[in-house]
Amino acid sequence: MQVILLDSVPNLGDRGALVNVKAGFARNYLFPKQLALPATQANERVFDEKQRVLVKRDELARDAARRLAGSFADVSCTIPVQVGEEDRLYGSVTAADIAKSLVDLGHGIDRKQIVLEEPIKQLGVYTVDVKLHREVAVPIKVWVVKE
Repeated sequence: MQVILLDSVPNLGDRGALVNVKAGFARNYLFPKQLALPATQANERVFDEKQRVLVKRDELARDAARRLAGSFADVSCTIPVQVGEEDRLYGSVTAADIAKSLVDLGHGIDRKQIVLEEPIKQLGVYTVDVKLHREVAVPIKVWVVKE
């Protein structure tokens, strides 16, 4: 089934792309989340009209993310954790822990915006990216210290 993407979908394509997907994926995921439209001539015309609005909205969101990125220039958060023998952590530090620490510092960040490939399991200083927009990511320092 051919669909027109209304927004960028990871591992599938960017906004405006005409892609082939399985019918079930389109019906159960793309259409309910309003990420795509069926590729018909009428929908292509509708998409062309909406494209201007989408581009403008995306530019405004990107500019807002860049302004917000300026406030993250010198941000670092300290996360105290309990440790056992040989400074091994009980559990791990996750994106949710980092987001809570950033919210406590006054930066309203969702845990989904924090790019953490795997949970942190040792003490130390880590550089973690905060993805404010698909084109704007800001590195922050995370200090994991003994409680």
